[in-house]
Amino acid sequence: MIERTIDIATKDGAMETFITYPDRGGPHPPVLMLMDAPGIREELYDMARRLTTCGYYVLLPNLYYRAGKDTKYTSDVLVKGSAEQARMRSVRTKMTIPPVMDDVAAMFAFIDADPAAKKGPVGTHGYCMSGPYSLAAAARYPDRIAAAASFYGTWLVSENEESPHLTLEKAKGELYIGCAEHDELAPLPMVAVLKKLFDASGNGGELEMYPGVHHGFAFPQRSVYDKTAAERHWERLIALYRRRLG
Repeated sequence: MIERTIDIATKDGAMETFITYPDRGGPHPPVLMLMDAPGIREELYDMARRLTTCGYYVLLPNLYYRAGKDTKYTSDVLVKGSAEQARMRSVRTKMTIPPVMDDVAAMFAFIDADPAAKKGPVGTHGYCMSGPYSLAAAARYPDRIAAAASFYGTWLVSENEESPHLTLEKAKGELYIGCAEHDELAPLPMVAVLKKLFDASGNGGELEMYPGVHHGFAFPQRSVYDKTAAERHWERLIALYRRRLG
């Protein structure tokens, strides 16, 4: 396995990005793995590595780069009311969808110039705050993104520009939306609205509820980690990428 951390040039600066891909048999289909609100950490690196073992070229960008280099947080970021959580939220609350779409375009340009990445369709998946980014990217770049997934994405129906519920019909790639039954950031009435819009969009993908679990269930270091649901999320994600990327 090959790993490197590089800065990808964007119109707003240098976006630190962790890249990992198999050391043989390339080039490999590219996948954009978009972080959750607590940000870049070893737990996410390990998840990127797991995808690499399945044959994918994975990019994991620090989407907080516009706020500077000091945007990696300690485990206290998960402690409600902590100084570290407040520091993260001061960055998180300024995030909007359009600039992240520019970041996706910058990653496309990087992929296209790297011989280790297979040319053609790209996959994307996001957790938590990045669930909407992943789905919005599928709509913004329908001819490039062949598969997009959101896992316990936050506020998938909102007033935000390019909110996923407004763009479902624009995506040509297959979409997968995995929701936790217990999630104050994506409450069940909102999921019900999204399900109706998803079904009406005609997309051949799926919106699936994960019963009995909480927001964050796929992260091994979270107190809400649920192994059965987490493994199902991996099965769904890898099957999606196998179908659409190879």
